[in-house]
Amino acid sequence: MNGFSRLGRWVNDHLVLLLGLLVLVYMYIPNVIVALMSFNDSSHARNLYRFQSFTWDNWLHPCKPAGMCEAVGKSIEIGLLATVISTVIGTLAAFALVRHRFHGRGSMNLVLFLPMASPEIVMGSSLLALFVASGFGGRLGTGTILIAHVMFCLSFVVVTVRSRLAGLDENLEQAAMDLYATESQTFWKVTFPLVFPGILGAALLAFSLSFDDFIITNLNAGQTVTFPMFVWGSAQRAVPMQVNVVGTLMFLIAITVVLTGEILSRRRSRAFAA
Repeated sequence: MNGFSRLGRWVNDHLVLLLGLLVLVYMYIPNVIVALMSFNDSSHARNLYRFQSFTWDNWLHPCKPAGMCEAVGKSIEIGLLATVISTVIGTLAAFALVRHRFHGRGSMNLVLFLPMASPEIVMGSSLLALFVASGFGGRLGTGTILIAHVMFCLSFVVVTVRSRLAGLDENLEQAAMDLYATESQTFWKVTFPLVFPGILGAALLAFSLSFDDFIITNLNAGQTVTFPMFVWGSAQRAVPMQVNVVGTLMFLIAITVVLTGEILSRRRSRAFAA
């Protein structure tokens, strides 16, 4: 009886931790399956997503499916451009919304939230109608995809950076200026390092949203093929296992970036504490 009571107390004390671990396991199961299938030899299988045998061939020849690496390169190109543009504009907009009071500020907040709340099919079709009405109907491609991606990434960047700015202690900036730092020195030595984790998080979110988008891209791509469109087209026949290689690589890169940022942040915190 005492053993059951001790077990009950232990479970009660660690219930939140156990639930959090279960949620994480549930969330990462698809990533584990994708990584597993990247080593699957499905060359003689009817059911592609039944593990047949282990092979390195998918990793050694990731560009074997015709057009896949070109589609991945196009998605990375558009994703990087959309990330840089939306991060710069979104960060400036976040500073303006948090640090300044101006006419129409409340309406601006509402307008920025609309792309996040609107269904992708509505936004994609609206952008397509805009491009056609503007005379770009016959020139849909990388440019129109980039404009569309910046449009919906911008809202996420503003919200992410603004939340970081809202929690920033302004006394730190005032203390720096009391110590005779100029406004420029205060920004680059105090404000920017404190806001940078939010900016980096917003940039990573913008890139993942751009790289992953299908609905808006499909409506405004013309003859351009991105990676999600390639996967959708391949699914009509048979999805090549190299798709899982790309998915695994993107996941590993994301984990590496996040862990590196966390390690650097902790080292910086320890240096300040010392």
